[in-house]
Amino acid sequence: MEYRQEGENVEVPHIRDHKGQRIHLIGIGGSSMSGLAEMLMEEGYPVSGSDRDEGYLIAQVRAKGAEVFIGHRAENVHGAGMVCYSAAIHPDNPERREAERLGIPTLERAWLLGQLMEGYPKAVGICGAHGKTTTTSMLSQMLLEGGLDPAIHIGGQLDAIGGSTRVGHGDIFVAEACEFNRSFLRMKPTVALVMNIDADHLDCYRDIDEIEETFGQFLRLLPEDGIAIGNGDDPRVRRQIEKLSCRKVFFGIDPRNDWHPENTEEDERGYFSFDLMHGPEKKARVRMGVPGQFNLMNALGAIAAAAELGLPAEKAVESLERFVGAHRRFEKTDEIDGVEVFHDYGHNPAEMRNALSIARKRCKGRLWAVMQPHTFSRVRSLFDDYLTCTKIADFTLVTDICAAREADPGDLNSGMLVDGMRKNGIDAVWTPSFDDTERYLRAHWRAGDLVLTMGCGDINMLNAQIHAHEVEKG
Repeated sequence: MEYRQEGENVEVPHIRDHKGQRIHLIGIGGSSMSGLAEMLMEEGYPVSGSDRDEGYLIAQVRAKGAEVFIGHRAENVHGAGMVCYSAAIHPDNPERREAERLGIPTLERAWLLGQLMEGYPKAVGICGAHGKTTTTSMLSQMLLEGGLDPAIHIGGQLDAIGGSTRVGHGDIFVAEACEFNRSFLRMKPTVALVMNIDADHLDCYRDIDEIEETFGQFLRLLPEDGIAIGNGDDPRVRRQIEKLSCRKVFFGIDPRNDWHPENTEEDERGYFSFDLMHGPEKKARVRMGVPGQFNLMNALGAIAAAAELGLPAEKAVESLERFVGAHRRFEKTDEIDGVEVFHDYGHNPAEMRNALSIARKRCKGRLWAVMQPHTFSRVRSLFDDYLTCTKIADFTLVTDICAAREADPGDLNSGMLVDGMRKNGIDAVWTPSFDDTERYLRAHWRAGDLVLTMGCGDINMLNAQIHAHEVEKG
């Protein structure tokens, strides 16, 4: 079967033509790829995969039955019926090269997700620079508890579904739609939820205007009878949605939006309560189970989508009040000698500010921001924003930059960030490794302090390391 994305002269193999054959996933330890591996196994495909290092997600897919190799070697793909890879896997990867040499069909991750979503009348793509995982998780829990039996693919771990994916038996498929590398253009949504449009991934976009135009392209994938749901307070989102001829729904703080809050209250820990309004009608009083105004916005988006998918707002709100967050989203990992230790996936300055704003309200003593900058291109493009994003904290520790899919250019490092932070009045220290960071924290923290590690690389392993060392101490 040929698969052609509308508007593109691209032909790719289709996963449905390889039933019963082994599917090999390069980069299987990533948050999305591991979830797709589980989904394939649930649908009866034999799955193997490879990754550069061991990780907690690899243990999870192994437990579900996947054979996983550590290290990328040509022989890993031998016998596979199809090879899938993430955007971080370059063409010169030995497994991709071997698949090409042997004539094994290959498929990029975004195409695979789009193909798995085919056939669902309500294919929901949730996109935005910030809040995708949390909003997708909120909506997923609402639909699941509302009895709508959705298929789900989240770029994170949600206890309500026991991981990052769920094979549903209804007519709804909910998935994150990521703008990195224009991946979301490989999807065929019938419902699109746009949380915000902001400058990120400037390694593959020229500027914010090109990012906005690409979000517009994603929205134009909607059919005439599709539904576009967007943050009406974001002028870029509103501008792109207003161009469409399909059904349009807006949410936001501004009362001119279809869904908006009134009589909003915030407690001392940053948890919001509000009257949920649909136009002039009050639907319910909402008490959030996760803190922060940005989570209030995530909740409004999830409620608006749930309503369009057939779940009454009152039921959505009941579920929302039980929602306590996805893993790696302001997640408490330890309490040691009166010091609370948290981790957040936030990996650009705007997300770090949001996470620290929650931490500041919760913190009884001094607030420690521990940052792992992610990718050299992101640090370069948002350099000035990094220099002030931890200002609310008392102390900032910066680890080495997580290169992820990139090579070290040799002219940028975390010491340069720390120098700039200090010039902006931030008490910042460069602690290159996790060992350096843990030693510094343990030497300086005291009861009442709160430590927040931030990043989408492997900085969560610092939290795991701190916990392991504490267990060893007994």
